[in-house]
Amino acid sequence: MPLAFAPVGWGWLAVIALAAFFFLSAQPSKRQAQWSAYLFGLGYFGVGVSWVFVSISQYGNGPFVAVLATSAFVLLLALFPWCVTCLVRSLRPEMDAGALWLGLPAAWVLSEWMRTWLLTGFPWLFVGYSQTDTTLANIAPVFGVLGVSFFVALLAGGLAWVALGPGLRRAVVAAAVLSVALASSQLLDRTWTEPVAGPVSVVLLQGNIAQDKKWDPNYREATLERYQALTMEHLGVDIIIWPEAAVPMWYDQAQEYLSRLETLADRSGTSLMIGALIRKTEGPAYNAVVSLSEPPAFYYKRHLVPFGEYVPFRNFLGSAFDVLGAPMSDFTPGTTAHVLQAAGIPVGTIICYEAVFGDEVADFLPEAQLLVNISNDAWFGGSIGPFQHFQMVRMRAIETERDLLRATNTGITAAVSFEGEILKRAPQFSVSAINVEVTPRTGATPYVRWRDWPVLGLITIGLGLLLLNRMNQRWVSTRRRRSTNSR
Repeated sequence: MPLAFAPVGWGWLAVIALAAFFFLSAQPSKRQAQWSAYLFGLGYFGVGVSWVFVSISQYGNGPFVAVLATSAFVLLLALFPWCVTCLVRSLRPEMDAGALWLGLPAAWVLSEWMRTWLLTGFPWLFVGYSQTDTTLANIAPVFGVLGVSFFVALLAGGLAWVALGPGLRRAVVAAAVLSVALASSQLLDRTWTEPVAGPVSVVLLQGNIAQDKKWDPNYREATLERYQALTMEHLGVDIIIWPEAAVPMWYDQAQEYLSRLETLADRSGTSLMIGALIRKTEGPAYNAVVSLSEPPAFYYKRHLVPFGEYVPFRNFLGSAFDVLGAPMSDFTPGTTAHVLQAAGIPVGTIICYEAVFGDEVADFLPEAQLLVNISNDAWFGGSIGPFQHFQMVRMRAIETERDLLRATNTGITAAVSFEGEILKRAPQFSVSAINVEVTPRTGATPYVRWRDWPVLGLITIGLGLLLLNRMNQRWVSTRRRRSTNSR
């Protein structure tokens, strides 16, 4: 399954791997099916989120803590496939066509939706993300990534149904249903938004500051000089964007430095958007995007990373989990998804981890005409994490039909079209500045209007039908027993 996602990107493998999971879930032995589901989850997430080990071992407290933390995390995530199998087998013990075509797809997507909010949310490795470069991406502007996941799960259910009872009849039925479904998905291949202005010139900066040097006071001047030089070189474009927390000090400590840059940018007609850390006097701290202007405008990150940007229940846990890399001074989440202005264009800004939550990104729409994502994926090192993260960012562009600009510290820095196409991309682990033109757009896709409600409706119908059928079977069985006893 992990090979279906970036960086390998064999999207077709998601259907086969998920069909194999459904096949195993339908084994005659319930116990064996449950164990198979859990082992599937261990392989799926053990490989898929292996970047967690890299992050904690290199930038946390070493390999020993990384092994313990990553193992616990994977063991927890593997419960989701296990729960899918347990739920459907309890609703449909016979594991027939209803279970494969309806129950398992609905339960699988239900488990993905639960991961968008359970324990603050970890919506990583949704099956729908594997289809970013396939024709099934047409579904995303209407039903979002969960809608794409549902479609992939339906294809997998049909394949598993045929594999469990090979025969011409099943093959013909499955082929007919899947052909109609694929043809229907093509009807969604249309554009829901439209350009609102001419192209805008943008430069995305990638400073490539090593994570172990990023906050070292000895490297502070070198970092500031690098970003200043890159900015000065491109003054005159409409917008220049720096990565997340690009300024290696508190915002108030860098006022003089930033004021000089702002003055020069204003004279050149350039809008600067930078990632900075904000602290209030005797108050909270924020991870922010700052649109340098007079006065400056701020967007505060709303969805923080647990144990990375704050420790849950700090009052009770104290410093117990700081070994995972959490700061003693926790950040405070922002409360509103307000847009910032850059070159006179309303921009929706997404900071790092926020980009994996489609519903939260849609909060900026339809007002935002461009999307900007700043991030610092240096935490992932040379793992597969940055590639997976970028794939999810591309899905946000497709769901909202907005051109998306991404500036990161070490990569992947890129510009993405409203169709998810990579317009330009900087090499990883290099000092880069990419110049690209994008077009502001207006309007709202069905997904922006409806969010995940249509998919949740399909899940409710699918599992609801199985539940009603199960209740009816028990009612009939009870009546038969009573009838037999009365005789």
